[in-house]
Amino acid sequence: MKVLAIDTSNFVLGISILDNDKIIGEYVTNLKKNHSVRAMPAIEQLMRDCDVKPKDLTKIVVANGPGSYTGVRIGVTIAKTLAWTLQIPLVGISSLEVLAASVGRYYDGFVSPIFDARRGQIYTGLYRFSKNSSATLKKDQLILTTDWIEQLKEEKEKILFVGNDVSLHQNIIASALLEQAQFAHVADENPRPAVLAVLGSEKEGQDIHSFTPNYIRLAEAEANWLKANKGKKEEQA
Repeated sequence: MKVLAIDTSNFVLGISILDNDKIIGEYVTNLKKNHSVRAMPAIEQLMRDCDVKPKDLTKIVVANGPGSYTGVRIGVTIAKTLAWTLQIPLVGISSLEVLAASVGRYYDGFVSPIFDARRGQIYTGLYRFSKNSSATLKKDQLILTTDWIEQLKEEKEKILFVGNDVSLHQNIIASALLEQAQFAHVADENPRPAVLAVLGSEKEGQDIHSFTPNYIRLAEAEANWLKANKGKKEEQA
């Protein structure tokens, strides 16, 4: 079994190849650069380095959001195209779960991965991991940081916050949760595409035609359009 994993859901561009139970290649950058230009060359280079040809692949795994609308869309489009062309299974994994699992299997507590969503909001969820299992304690959601903190106070558990965007919210989290809040080391802030590959290798393929990104919320332009056209639809009804 050879699994190709792709994550372009945020600034991090991550590609990995899993060969049965071994990660044979992994590519990660955390740069504000265009994934649409860099993703396919990165995939092609990693496959060449690992001596893996397209026909050798048995599954495609992609981080399908939430995150950057453009980034998520790029990764999902590439993954769907490859899976359809090669006629192999496609699996989508939460971008937040990938980030949480990158550190969670070695942490005895809850894990809250964070992507900044601007205007005081974050994309987050609450997870707990062990070596052989994982549990989603609170589903992925878009929420005000202050509201999330109030929910976490009720858990009475230590919580590890992880992600490159944690620093944007760290002061308010630390002052409110005190010793309940733990923060991942800078070396653990990037989601690992190797973890994405492993998570996806354990799941069944999904229908390629109906496979869509999980944005959690509408893109701002789409939301504005729906708001502007709401009155017109009501008049026509």
